[in-house]
Amino acid sequence: MAQSRTQTLRVEGMTCAACTARVERMLSREPGVTGVRANLMTNSVAVDGAADPAALADRLSKAGFSAVSEVTQLAISGMTCASCVGRVERVLARLPGVEEATVNLATETAMVRHYAVAGLPARLAEAVTAAGYETRVAAETSRDDLAATREAEQGALARAVLVAALLTMPVFVLEMGGHLVPAFHHWLHGTFGRFPVWAMQFVLTTAVLFGPGWRFFRAGVPALLHGAPDMNSLVAMGASAAWGFSTVATFAPALLPQGTEAVYFEAAAVIVTLILLGRWLESRAKGRTGAAIARLVGMQAKTAPVERDGQVVDLDVARIVPGDVLHLKPGARVAVDGEVVTGTSWIDESMISGEPVPVEKVPGDALIGGTINGNAALRYRATRVGADTVLAQIIRMVEQAQGAKLPIQALVDRVTRVFVPVVMAIAALTFLVWLFLGPEPRLSHALVAGVAVLIIACPCAMGPTPPTSNMKSIGQAKSLDLRGRRSNKQQTLSAVEVVALD
Repeated sequence: MAQSRTQTLRVEGMTCAACTARVERMLSREPGVTGVRANLMTNSVAVDGAADPAALADRLSKAGFSAVSEVTQLAISGMTCASCVGRVERVLARLPGVEEATVNLATETAMVRHYAVAGLPARLAEAVTAAGYETRVAAETSRDDLAATREAEQGALARAVLVAALLTMPVFVLEMGGHLVPAFHHWLHGTFGRFPVWAMQFVLTTAVLFGPGWRFFRAGVPALLHGAPDMNSLVAMGASAAWGFSTVATFAPALLPQGTEAVYFEAAAVIVTLILLGRWLESRAKGRTGAAIARLVGMQAKTAPVERDGQVVDLDVARIVPGDVLHLKPGARVAVDGEVVTGTSWIDESMISGEPVPVEKVPGDALIGGTINGNAALRYRATRVGADTVLAQIIRMVEQAQGAKLPIQALVDRVTRVFVPVVMAIAALTFLVWLFLGPEPRLSHALVAGVAVLIIACPCAMGPTPPTSNMKSIGQAKSLDLRGRRSNKQQTLSAVEVVALD
């Protein structure tokens, strides 16, 4: 049920006062609507009440009008597996006014198609944040800021891996060294005693879990409490089970059945360290797959000489408006799309057309932003700037293509939606079977078997693999000057045997 509030929708098709009256009359019939005010000047309608935007759009369609749809891109941090993707998509899809939500784990973004309701993009971000993920509307954050954020996250993961590895290595040597070299085990316990050795492992493992590994508990425990466990939940449960049992065995062995006193600190520490290592490698892969967009962005000029008040001044490209007259120096990049005013030169348009031969430009000819001037100076008038330039549209197309879902992703989504709960059920069943039917010491064997199921069954690879491969293929195609209008057809190309060229 939608909350009672005022919603402002953009409407196409209103041309006169009769249209506004018809819109108001049709929408006022929708249950939950308490007031309607259509505005012909802004082509919008304000609706008071608790009606669903989708129902309002349906009313408008029946009346011969259409509610405008738009796409909002969200930058999301904290997603770690396909379960996270499914959870975010479900959260977004439940919001009134959302038509479709597609989340890409590799790019850490969500593309949400929704009705153009005022304030809805902010509510989308708030909903995802409430689900436990750091979220921003991408339009509010520059690409440089997003790249800096991802670089900082990658650096933080690298430091976490290093700290975890340094703390885990002594634990691993203290415990597993004795299994590999029995003489080392006897010397260690004979020299220091069992309790000091176990206590040292407790201190080091606790530092791993509640230091570098705290991110798993911070994300996994709330997800578990919300009934939507993810990979973080599996790691947190497996590591804490091994750590908890070992802690009791170290400091209160009398609470355990006789003969079951054993510690598994090395398992908890190694689990966290290896998963962190995997996260870091995944983060590096994500950075490399975004290289195609980075190259395109690098083709955009940052500043350009512009005629203002009779003088030529260097301005930030963002401040250029249509109609401004710019100067283009030999060898410089064209800042924005425009039209040659004076001068003649040859322009390298290979980034757009793929043709290696420069194209002659004379007064009246069109220029494309990002192309490179030859050895003569030009004056040109800006015609399209910002997001309207050809290069900006290509960048946007590549971003949308990389963010699209391949058909195989639908299968992955169906599997991962039930994967974690099924794994938890199997782990619980494994624990019970070993506890009641296994050999002595049953509790120790049951704990090891249950934790093993939890930690080896993480859906780590299933989530990022399809989108990462899609991003890589799109980027490789762009480097070869190949572009497709429908990126979800990439998978179909694997079955193509013959390509005919005209």
